[in-house]
Amino acid sequence: MVIILENNAKEGQINSVIKRLEDYGFQVHISKGEQRTVIGAIGVKPNFDIRQVKMLDGVADVYRITAPYKLASRSFKEENTVLNIKNVEIGGNHIAMMAGPCSVESKEHIFRMAEVVSKSGAKLLRGGAFKPRTSPYSFQGMGEEGLKIMREAADAYNLLVITEVMEVSQIELIEKYADIFQVGARNMQNFSMLKELGKANLPVLLKRGLSATIEEWLMSAEYILASGNKNVLLCERGIRTFETATRNTFDISAIPVIHKKSHLPIIADPSHATGYRDQVPPMARAAVAAGADGIMIEIHDDPEHAFSDGPQALLPDTYLNLMQELKVIANAIGRTI
Repeated sequence: MVIILENNAKEGQINSVIKRLEDYGFQVHISKGEQRTVIGAIGVKPNFDIRQVKMLDGVADVYRITAPYKLASRSFKEENTVLNIKNVEIGGNHIAMMAGPCSVESKEHIFRMAEVVSKSGAKLLRGGAFKPRTSPYSFQGMGEEGLKIMREAADAYNLLVITEVMEVSQIELIEKYADIFQVGARNMQNFSMLKELGKANLPVLLKRGLSATIEEWLMSAEYILASGNKNVLLCERGIRTFETATRNTFDISAIPVIHKKSHLPIIADPSHATGYRDQVPPMARAAVAAGADGIMIEIHDDPEHAFSDGPQALLPDTYLNLMQELKVIANAIGRTI
């Protein structure tokens, strides 16, 4: 349930409400907005009489959250969550751009791509040091060496690093080099890993599962939030349908749906959503128009020889041109890139 406190509620009253809720056996989470403080009380207590809380000093109103996801819901937090990572905002009026190769292939290559990302005005360098592949014989990534050179390239061009974590044992290692954890579609419901990421210090970008509903996606985000990490980003990267003309089906309607149901920022990944580079620019443009808080794009200067996902990677010049187009669209809807 959600407890809305009075605007002038004193610290002592707030602490008293929290203690009472904990005494009742609830897990307590606090959201402090510009206009009001909200307390989320998490626990399965179907017969609990909310009047016991409503009568407490400093409480303005109490009501139950009907959605199964509590902390991720718009009911718990009315204002949009805005992440500030080393002075880079994600979730505000500025649309965050993330770009880079699918996987880290060499020091020379990641430095070239980091230069392109920086030239475009984007602030986040993406790239995989560990790669989940359908075939066990495909390139699996460079591991810690890939993380090191990605960090070097990002630092050289004043960029943040976002990279994928595939299992619990990698969390501590990746945390030394990255600024944002990425959870891939295959791991969206790896609940043991999500709980551990909830205890980590870095923000988490959670990609939608291959066949996940929006509710299932938000429930996965709830695992991270409930474990203590409030810095969660969602990423729409396409879902599996009966259609074969594209790699996946880009559910662009998920962007406004998420904004209505949740306060969490949503990033669009048109590269994985379509799987073909000629389809990436129009879907990126559509995602900005639909209200995405960020766009993640794969780039490569020799995609025919890329170690992974070359067909969906944009050439640097195409990417730079796309960035100019996206800025025009963002400006038309009152946002910036």
